[in-house]
Amino acid sequence: MTNSLRRLARTVFVLFTLICFSGATASAAHEVTVRVAAGERDCIVAPLIVELPADLVDAKSLALTEQDSDVAIPVQRVPGKPQAAWMVTELKAGQSRTYRLAASNRETPDEQHVICRDDGRRLNIEIDGRPVLSYHHAVAPSPQGIADVFAKSGHIHPLRTPSGRLVSDDFPPDHAHQHGVFFAWVNTTFEGREVDFWNQGKRQGSVEHVRTLHAVSGPVFAQFAVVLRHSDLTAPGGPKPVLEETWTVRVYRSESPFLIDLESEQRAAGDRPLVINEYHYGGMGLRGARPWLGQPESDFLTSLGKTRADGNHTRARWVIAHGTSDGGPASVVVLGHPDNFRAPQSVRLHPTKPYFCFAPMVLGQFEIAPGRPYRSQYRFATHDGSPDADLAERLWHDYAEPPAITTVAE
Repeated sequence: MTNSLRRLARTVFVLFTLICFSGATASAAHEVTVRVAAGERDCIVAPLIVELPADLVDAKSLALTEQDSDVAIPVQRVPGKPQAAWMVTELKAGQSRTYRLAASNRETPDEQHVICRDDGRRLNIEIDGRPVLSYHHAVAPSPQGIADVFAKSGHIHPLRTPSGRLVSDDFPPDHAHQHGVFFAWVNTTFEGREVDFWNQGKRQGSVEHVRTLHAVSGPVFAQFAVVLRHSDLTAPGGPKPVLEETWTVRVYRSESPFLIDLESEQRAAGDRPLVINEYHYGGMGLRGARPWLGQPESDFLTSLGKTRADGNHTRARWVIAHGTSDGGPASVVVLGHPDNFRAPQSVRLHPTKPYFCFAPMVLGQFEIAPGRPYRSQYRFATHDGSPDADLAERLWHDYAEPPAITTVAE
């Protein structure tokens, strides 16, 4: 072999080595190993949220596999955040699972199992064709026999179990101002005026939908983010915005129970605070299904084992509202996050009606001031069956103490 041929061969070899090394480095930089470890309790079903490394943030799509079995796992980006989400089920205490999360160039999108559709009046979410909830972005008019003042937007109804049973109500004749899942303060002071945002019949305050920020569907969850406005209707010169609130609602692909996360952030709309006075109810509320009114088997159960007979104004990590609906038993568990203000929050359990709310003002006055938003998080779990305290407790730990996640770049 001539010297020129030897030099050419060495050059080709070096280039080949550099290309191979470069390719391997690029590939390795675009995947991470994720280890998920349960704590001291079994994990029933929980969404996992992982922060994406810089190399995966701009990836065209993501692929997730279990390391031991190489089984593909549905994974989905979180809108507006450098995060990805998937579901983990039946992870026993002390056990762990290892996944490989990588960039993918596949052209075909993942199958959309959780769908959010806008019908022009509501955002409707379903899991594999089963309806879960509807959010009213248009004003729901008062039904016949109920005054127009109770027309409402910015609330969730219906809310259903996996078999389709209703666990919420809207415009109940006895309390027409209660609307499925809703958030309103009752006894407040704004610029020296008394404003009640809960009891619409007083015509003092209102809570209404303003705009939709986004709505997405996906293989793991569907999500929407919306803006609501709390207005003082008694202000001189006409209605005056008091709070601007953002709801982020996410429904996960879970067979049973259905899992719905609701995050709320309330911000002062101007330069004046809203004072929430000490009172016996107000906050994040749920009006239970209409058949539950006066139904002997309908009741509440809290994390302290309390019912409507002895649980009013006690503090609870979770509350179950339950009764018979659409021919069978149905329950909805509402879990309060431990980061919420004054957690575990006090609860208002109505003595005769199927509604309750998380009511932090029971423990005293507080305010929502400019630059100091009020944030709260709740998870709703609906299922077919009687109240199950063990299930509720396990779901709360899955929510409040999810499996630990560690990531290692390859």
